[in-house]
Amino acid sequence: MGQLLNHLNHHNAAQIFLDFDNAVPSPQEQDLWNQIHQVLQQGPALLDKLRKYTGSDTWIRAAITNPSPENDDVAWNKVLPGVDQLQEFYDFSLHLEQLFPKLIVALCKDDPRSNLGNQQALAKQLGDVFDFVLRFDDAKMINPAIQNDFSYYRRTLSRMKLAKKDANIRVKDELANKMSLFFAYPTPMMKVLSETTAKFLTTPNCGVTAESVTIALSYMANICLDMVEKHRFTSMETNMFCLRAMTGATILYDHIAPAGVFTKRSPVNVRGVIQTLKTYTDGSNSTDGLINALRFTTLHLNDADTPSQLKQLLA
Repeated sequence: MGQLLNHLNHHNAAQIFLDFDNAVPSPQEQDLWNQIHQVLQQGPALLDKLRKYTGSDTWIRAAITNPSPENDDVAWNKVLPGVDQLQEFYDFSLHLEQLFPKLIVALCKDDPRSNLGNQQALAKQLGDVFDFVLRFDDAKMINPAIQNDFSYYRRTLSRMKLAKKDANIRVKDELANKMSLFFAYPTPMMKVLSETTAKFLTTPNCGVTAESVTIALSYMANICLDMVEKHRFTSMETNMFCLRAMTGATILYDHIAPAGVFTKRSPVNVRGVIQTLKTYTDGSNSTDGLINALRFTTLHLNDADTPSQLKQLLA
């Protein structure tokens, strides 16, 4: 029975085309679309700042190996602008935390399949969220300067307060503690999505069920997979967008569904997802980060009942 339901889900997903290149919000979508757009439009600039974040390692090392008031002040003043940037990243995660449940309700209530097909601008924004989150986490994971800078900042903060050199400090102790927890996680933005969704689903009268959310996520993953497999888009950029949306939906499904996404009864075509990521090439973009996201960001890959073939595909 489970295999039949999986087949029906894959078949129904193949019947839906999400026109990511031309999706325009309907009057019913407009208000929520505007709210989400106002946040998401900050994404490209934040990603650019993250990729260009070089950190203050040279000055921190000098302050540690050759301690002096002068070296301490230089390192501190070099770190402060970086910490302000890190706060921008953290603040963006708070906006996602606030808005993502609204998007979930709009797309997952009643009939998720119809919602995705009939609210394509919001479906595109769901893809936009996954696209940003995976890009951000991939860039953050390979940048040790973020953790190094913020660790030094927290160690030095108390000393600077005692020395009355904290007049221009924006990130005080309480906020610093919250930011430290955020950046300590390898993939902080995906963690925000998964924890926000799980917490929201425990809220009384939240408007959706966990089942309807996983149904919507499975459709999103399978639809994006189908569109890439069938070459529905000629743009490499749009195809990569589909792959990120597919991967994000798969990961979030694994966090929300009690048994995860890798079981034999999973409605997500996980084998197809993995194989497509491993074989897709466009000459300039790599899917290695998305494959690693499936390896290291999912919860249930190494469960005992995960088919060995899937484990081998991601080995």
